[in-house]
Amino acid sequence: MKFKIPLTFSDAEILKRRSKSFIGLTRERKGKLDEYLKNSSVNLDGRQYLSICYRSFLFNFITFSVIFTSILGIFKAQNFILYGTGASLLISLFIFFNHLNYPKIYSVRKSRDIEKNLISALQDILVQLNSGVPIFKILINISNSEYGEVSEEFKKIVKEINSGISQIEAIEKCGKTNTSEYFKRVLWQISNGMRAGSDMGIVIKEGVKNLTDEQEIQIQNYGSRLNPLVMFYMLITVILPALGITFFIVISSIMKIPSRIIQLIFFLLFGAVVFIQIMFLGLIRSRRPSLL
Repeated sequence: MKFKIPLTFSDAEILKRRSKSFIGLTRERKGKLDEYLKNSSVNLDGRQYLSICYRSFLFNFITFSVIFTSILGIFKAQNFILYGTGASLLISLFIFFNHLNYPKIYSVRKSRDIEKNLISALQDILVQLNSGVPIFKILINISNSEYGEVSEEFKKIVKEINSGISQIEAIEKCGKTNTSEYFKRVLWQISNGMRAGSDMGIVIKEGVKNLTDEQEIQIQNYGSRLNPLVMFYMLITVILPALGITFFIVISSIMKIPSRIIQLIFFLLFGAVVFIQIMFLGLIRSRRPSLL
């Protein structure tokens, strides 16, 4: 999963070079943005990323202003400059806030991908440990496997070890920069087990057991939250539209409402039901347990 700023056509490094003149508009500060960028494994800090956002906002505002005012001017619309710049400002602000929130969204998606593959990766590590494979070889094998972001994180650990850092320090460093609490906990258990000279098979087995127990708890909580959502879905998208259509048919036959208005209302009702269903699917997806 590559860090690609949405609604931009260039790589993050290119955007960073182009936005150097805007970095004076930002202030030196440490916050969540720096944590999200560090977890995203992108060579940007908070000030550099904000400078990219400011440059993008100015570029989009000028571009859309020229396009919209030109189109409205061709059609000879009244106050075309006001309407064109107003629409450009709204669209540019929407893109700007989209850019501001992207590091957080990317970091959350990355953490969820890690947690989704974490149990499978640990079970693979446990099998290799029981087969007598050395720890460093296991790290290489997991980094070359298809465990999504888990494999990417292990690639970082292997790279750090190859650069001369000890295995324990490389694992601890990866845990400090990651935002997934479950992954941090697993790396902390592994590093502590290696530091204490414990049996790593027992350490990994205990980690798998803890994550499995946590997975069962998440499933139970997910089921309890899903029941009221299903009731809400049935009420809004099935019961109310059915009753509303029946009531409207009766009223329209009595009041002799024109057929065009009736068709328009039916289309609006259909669109509202589809929109609510899409929102409901998104809500279910966002509530899905991270360890599944």
